[in-house]
Amino acid sequence: MKHSSSGPVEEKTEHDQNSYAGVFPSIKKDGSPSYRASLTYRGKHISLGSFSTPEKAHAAYQEGTALLSNRECTLLSYEDNSPLSFGKWVCLINFRDNGLYFGNPIYMGIRMFYYYLSPTLVLKFDLDDLFYYSSHKIMHRGNHYFVADYGMQVGILTRYGIRPYARQGRDFLFVNGDNTDFRRENLKLLNRYQGVCQEYKNGQYIYTVRIHIKGNYIVGRYATELEAAIAYNKAVDILRQKGVTRNFTVNYIEGISPSRYAEIYASLEISPRIMAYTPAQGRH
Repeated sequence: MKHSSSGPVEEKTEHDQNSYAGVFPSIKKDGSPSYRASLTYRGKHISLGSFSTPEKAHAAYQEGTALLSNRECTLLSYEDNSPLSFGKWVCLINFRDNGLYFGNPIYMGIRMFYYYLSPTLVLKFDLDDLFYYSSHKIMHRGNHYFVADYGMQVGILTRYGIRPYARQGRDFLFVNGDNTDFRRENLKLLNRYQGVCQEYKNGQYIYTVRIHIKGNYIVGRYATELEAAIAYNKAVDILRQKGVTRNFTVNYIEGISPSRYAEIYASLEISPRIMAYTPAQGRH
């Protein structure tokens, strides 16, 4: 197959007897043979993966070459029996169309990009997030999307100020109803603080505070979000003084002075159930 100067460059194998272009024999740690496929496009060396036979590796090379040379091959052309993974398919087509190669399955759009978890599951992001997601692989369990960061699983919603375990519809929502659209303009934060939930009752909004101690306890209902956030912190302090050892996450309050915080803190009434709680109750 002949290619233009901008097309993929055929790579010769390490052993003359292996006639497959783009295929390189290797040995796994357990001593079994393996075959790596790779190609070079626009001066960039691209690994296509390792395969159990030279035939499979060469098929991957041929498909990678076709993707980079033929614009009629699109993301919709992918088939389950493809020798390449769908993620690699996305990487190659994006490089062909947009001139950028990412190791993760990202395709550039207009003022946004798409992250393909599968042919039918596609996440949308602002360009501001491109650097992060080009170097962090997104994984998912159901509708929970997360990355590995410093050895920990981190939910991607935390990048947008949404607390872990926040509930869609109560603590945040997707403005356009698409829960795969993580562009910042599409994420609306309803409850910023731990334990605080905005509710509409008797014609007005109030803020209900709950705290979990072997079950949910209502701390109280408050007129403002700030009071509710501080009330949660006060409930945590009371419970810790009573010997409750649960690892509560307190609310970080910005924008007010320590004296104002202390004034609000002292004025807030806390549920009698919290005031009377003892660690022995949680053992029943």
